[in-house]
Amino acid sequence: MITSKRATKATASLLILLFSAGLLIGGLGIYYLTYMQVNSLNGQVTSLQSQVSDLRGFQNATYQNITILQNGTSLEALYNNVRDSVVLVQSEVSGGGVEGSGFVYTFADKTVVLTNYHVVADTTNLSVTFSDGNGYSATVLGTDPYSDLAVISVNAPASEFKSLTIVSSAALAVGEPVIAIGNPYGLVGSLTTGAVSALGRTITEDTAGGFSIANIIQTSTPINPGNSGGPLLNSDGNVVGITTAIVSNSTGLGFAISSDTILREVSALITTGSYNGHSYLGVVGEDMSYTIAQQTNASVTYGWQIISVTKGGPSEGKLNVGDIIIALNNQKIRNNDDLASYLEEHTLPGDNLSITVVRGSSQTQVNVVLGTRPAPS
Repeated sequence: MITSKRATKATASLLILLFSAGLLIGGLGIYYLTYMQVNSLNGQVTSLQSQVSDLRGFQNATYQNITILQNGTSLEALYNNVRDSVVLVQSEVSGGGVEGSGFVYTFADKTVVLTNYHVVADTTNLSVTFSDGNGYSATVLGTDPYSDLAVISVNAPASEFKSLTIVSSAALAVGEPVIAIGNPYGLVGSLTTGAVSALGRTITEDTAGGFSIANIIQTSTPINPGNSGGPLLNSDGNVVGITTAIVSNSTGLGFAISSDTILREVSALITTGSYNGHSYLGVVGEDMSYTIAQQTNASVTYGWQIISVTKGGPSEGKLNVGDIIIALNNQKIRNNDDLASYLEEHTLPGDNLSITVVRGSSQTQVNVVLGTRPAPS
C-alpha cells in the first residue's frame, strides 16, 4: 500500500510537471505568433507610410508643373520676356481720365503701340508709360472702330521699344492656354492665365455703330477694366489677340480681337489711318432656333433669318424679309457668329457672294455684290 501511494504521488507530480511545461510551451508559442503578427503589421505600416510619402511627392511635383507651359517655358520666364513690351495708355475725356493697355509692335520698320479703339476714342492728352516708369506723349496714327483697333505713335527713344511678335490665330484651339498681361484697375503689369473657351464669336460695342465685331476669341483668362488693349499671348509668348471686353457681372468670360484681324488691318492703319475692308450685306437679322421655326413654320432650325433689308443697300431686291441664310459660298451658316466671321475673314467689298437661302418651303441661290460698310453713326 505504501508503494502504491508513492507511485500515485509520483504520477501526479509528473502530470503537474507536464501540464506546467505545456503551459510554458503554449505561452512561448503564443508569444512567438503574436511577435510575428506585430512585426508583420509594423512592416505593413512602414510600407503604407512609404506609399503615402511617394504620393505626397507626386502631388508636389504635379503642383509645381502647373506653372510650366506646354513648350516647357515657365510663366515666370514668359512674363520676364514680354513685360517690357506692355505699356500703360492714359488719356482724358470730358468728365475724367481713361486708362488702358497696349503693346509694342514693329511693322515694316515702323515701331508703334497697338491698343483698342475704345481706349483712345474722343480723348485728349494721350500718353504712354513703359514698364520702367518713363512716360511720353503719344498721337493716334490710325483707328478702326469696327474691329476696335487703334495704332499709336509714341515720342520715345528707340531704347524704350521692345516689340512683340504677332502670329496667326487660325491655329488656336479651344482649351489651349492663353495669358493676358495688362493694367487692370491701374495695376501695371498684371498677368492672368486661362484658356481659349470658344472661337469665332461676335460682340457688339457702342463705338462700332451697332455692327458686330467678328471672329472674336472667347477666353477664361480674367480680364478687367484697364486690361483693354493689352496682348493675349500663347504659351510661346507671341500675340494671338488683343483683350477688349468682358461680360458684365460674369466670372471668367472675356473677349479678345483675334490676331488675324490685327494682321489683316495693321498695314492700312499705319499707312492710311483707317481700314476700309469691311464688306457690307445691308440686312438685319436674327439667329434661327427651334422655337422660331415652330412659330414661322420654317423647315430649318439653324441659319440667320432676315428681318429687314436696307433700302438702297447691296441686298435690296435680292434678299427678302423672312429669308433664312443657311450658307455663304457653300459654307454652312448656323447663326450670326458664322455669318459675321465668314464675311470678315473671307470677303471684301466688291466681291460677288453666293448666298443659299430658305425661302418659304424651298431653297434658292442668290448672288449679291457686297458693298463697303458705311461709317459708324
